[in-house]
Amino acid sequence: MRERLSDRATTARAQRELAHRVRTRRTVARRDGVHCEVDGKRLLDFCSNDYLGLSQHPRVLAALRDAESAGGIASHLVCGHHAQHAALEAELADWLQAPRALLFGSGYMANLAVLQTLLGKGDVCVQDRLNHASLIDGARLSGCILKRYRHADADAAAAQLAAHAEGAALLASDGVFSMDGDISPLRALAAAACRHAATLYIDDAHGAGVLGEAGRGSVDAAGLPGDGVPLRLVTFGKALGSAGAAVVGDADLIEHLAQAARPGIYTTALPPALAAATRASVRLVRSAEGDRLREQLRGNIARFRAGAARLGLPLMPSDTAIQPLQIGADADALAMSRALEDSGHWVAAIRPPTVPEGSARLRIALSAAHLPAHIDALLDALGRARDAQA
Repeated sequence: MRERLSDRATTARAQRELAHRVRTRRTVARRDGVHCEVDGKRLLDFCSNDYLGLSQHPRVLAALRDAESAGGIASHLVCGHHAQHAALEAELADWLQAPRALLFGSGYMANLAVLQTLLGKGDVCVQDRLNHASLIDGARLSGCILKRYRHADADAAAAQLAAHAEGAALLASDGVFSMDGDISPLRALAAAACRHAATLYIDDAHGAGVLGEAGRGSVDAAGLPGDGVPLRLVTFGKALGSAGAAVVGDADLIEHLAQAARPGIYTTALPPALAAATRASVRLVRSAEGDRLREQLRGNIARFRAGAARLGLPLMPSDTAIQPLQIGADADALAMSRALEDSGHWVAAIRPPTVPEGSARLRIALSAAHLPAHIDALLDALGRARDAQA
């Protein structure tokens, strides 16, 4: 007898419940700086990727309000490519010192586009084992050979490239790893890609805006020139406080994506209003105010890590805004998250399959908008929650 999909879903739900892996969407009724109202509670938010606090910046909001068109209307290749889109692509390319940029609706769509379009049967994609799911999915959908190397091990990446010398090769890595907060060894990866004639692609979703000179991201922070990485992804929903994404880099590769990437061709363009808001964010990130916000964020990171060390909290090694606290068991991570919420702090419990088995954690995301008092209050709440579980 044929299996019913509803029965399969019911079984999967029961398995998730037993493993403490049911995911719940929380509805935010209102945001007020780093505070938000969730289920009638006012919580101090340590979940958001709004690393510079730009999602509520007056200039970004003004650009959004003043835009003449709310919707994307059509795909870019029909009649959806607005002057705001063209201006944003030009500003991104200038900011990141790259020949060209191409907009996409999201970072997930952009990663699917790059890997599906550039790779095919007989090619190889070599990836860090902790890369974002969209990079893995894109490689699988392309039909290429997918090989994953030990986390942050450039020698292992080079060995994988050497073992697959036929066909085209793409070496892909996150710039900043979204669940660990550490930074990829980009100079070593660039050297490995060069030695083995591979194209290097960096997903810099969590680095752009907060790392490097003028916030140019992990590539700049690694001391690589603008053309040192042929392609990289920048998303707008993190430090830029907006929504959408762009792939920036080599002009010929970008043109090929514009002509052939299905996730870009067969979808409605990003709303021009969001493009306008993102342009305002880019200008802020490149300005003296952006420098000030990055310095404030670095101060918050240092304050939090010093306080955690005094409390003996087992933070993972990270110098970025992503500060994971290793817990281990899924149920324990959930209990810690609930205890923090009871004290007025919103910190997400991250469980497998988002992270490896046995490595459930609290993902603490810091922002330039957090005040020292907010950091100290979270540290106090973490210490009390830890002691209550002991």
